[in-house]
Amino acid sequence: MHLIQCKCGAVKGQLNKIGTTNRLICYCTDCRAFAHFLGKAPFVLDEQGGTEIVQVSQQHLFFYQGEHFISAVRLSENGMIRWYAACCGTPIGNTMASRKASFIGLIHSCLDRQQMDKDFGADVAILNTDTALGQAKPKQRGLMGVLVRFIWIVVTNRINGRYKNSPLFNSSGLPRVTPKILNTDELDKLKSDV
Repeated sequence: MHLIQCKCGAVKGQLNKIGTTNRLICYCTDCRAFAHFLGKAPFVLDEQGGTEIVQVSQQHLFFYQGEHFISAVRLSENGMIRWYAACCGTPIGNTMASRKASFIGLIHSCLDRQQMDKDFGADVAILNTDTALGQAKPKQRGLMGVLVRFIWIVVTNRINGRYKNSPLFNSSGLPRVTPKILNTDELDKLKSDV
């Protein structure tokens, strides 16, 4: 079990089981834009604009307090759903728009930092380094392992039907809340702030 909590403590949950995971730092501009959208860039991003993420099966995620504070945004019409706690703007994680892709990339800011190595391993992949900030870019590593484990999470949950057990999607397969979709000007402004 791994505890999940927003910064103000209004939203609380846990991973009931860990299962297969990916631990990575993503340097993509969309992850940075999400942190800026929430006004949490200093709290979420490292010095080169990376976001630490742990990918797990959604079926293992359970919220037991403050579910009504869970909100979502999409950076574009076809973008990922980015979930956060509206009470304090703490990012929770990223999912695809369909529950059939049954992973969630949990953002480190809602996780128990002291338990991350124990629960998810100390090996951290580094991805999308071409868009990292600064001149000396981090070296990309671990992509193949991330892809293999990601496919395993999605495929096994499709086969066994457990993808339907998501706390973020309703029984019809729709997001539990309607995500705000940013328009092009809003996204451009967020990315220019980066």
